[in-house]
Amino acid sequence: MEVEPDVVGGGPGDGPGGRVAVVVPCLDEEAAVGAVVDGLRASLPHAVVYVYDNGSSDRTAEVAARHGAVVRFEPRPGKGNVIRRAFADVEADTYVLIDGDDTYDASAAGDLVRLMVAEGLDHVVGTRRPDSLTAYRRGHAAGNRALNSVVSRVFGTPVTDMLSGYRVMSRRFVKSFPAISRGFEVETELTVHAVNLRVPQREVPVGFRERPEGSASKLRTYRDGFAILRWIARLAHLERPLLVHSVLGGLVAAVSLVLGLPVVWEFLQTGLVPKFPTAILASALMMIAVLVAAVGVVLDAVHRASDEASRLTYLQHPSPQELGARTGYQPAGPHR
Repeated sequence: MEVEPDVVGGGPGDGPGGRVAVVVPCLDEEAAVGAVVDGLRASLPHAVVYVYDNGSSDRTAEVAARHGAVVRFEPRPGKGNVIRRAFADVEADTYVLIDGDDTYDASAAGDLVRLMVAEGLDHVVGTRRPDSLTAYRRGHAAGNRALNSVVSRVFGTPVTDMLSGYRVMSRRFVKSFPAISRGFEVETELTVHAVNLRVPQREVPVGFRERPEGSASKLRTYRDGFAILRWIARLAHLERPLLVHSVLGGLVAAVSLVLGLPVVWEFLQTGLVPKFPTAILASALMMIAVLVAAVGVVLDAVHRASDEASRLTYLQHPSPQELGARTGYQPAGPHR
């Protein structure tokens, strides 16, 4: 089902990023979505703004349509499900993703798109720069920093705002993105996809403010925080299987050596094995360690094949700079 806007806002014409589509996931954002759509249409007049209603119980869809957005519906709950649906259904050359709660500076969208085209980037992340001390909910800033540190260490690339919901992406990035997650973990998945595919990307500070009155956050600090941590662990296993299995195998091997070396030493001294159960356990643990490491080698080979498939999908689509040349866009100067 799709709700046509009362006011037709820009067509899918070519701007600096070719055909630009803005995806706005929403759940009960009646108080905020109108301002978001207005800001996006002013900043990107040639873009089509798609508001995806994720089961709202208020007038989110009606307000979004009245402000000029194309409203679509995704009944399965979760931001990841919305993005998976939108990336599959919406055809564009450049995709902008922004939350519908009016906490991000929607007026910066045009600058982010122009930056992507000018520098030939595939992924631009709007890192949150709080406009006030109360923009972040209590504990969220510290939790975000901790998660950024974990991802940076596991995947070997510095990340400063992994959970940002404000991103600009090229078509080739979007169409090679698997979109497996269902909820708020999708931002982590986007970040890891960019790191793993080694696409050209940049982080750009953008304004971040408190929610407007009448709008409530859907993020549950502890529940969603633990869900994101579990997703990081899952992604680490999927994207770095050799590392994960090497660590696990090494730990099991270390336990085996702690148990088995005294038995071996006593055998060398006396020719006897008085702790026979311990010797059997140590031997079994060492075999398990070898098997765990071997599974890591196999999974790493499978992962490399999957990476090659994603890379080939990525290369089938034109680059942002090629789109800029096609639309006659000439950057005014270097972006810093």
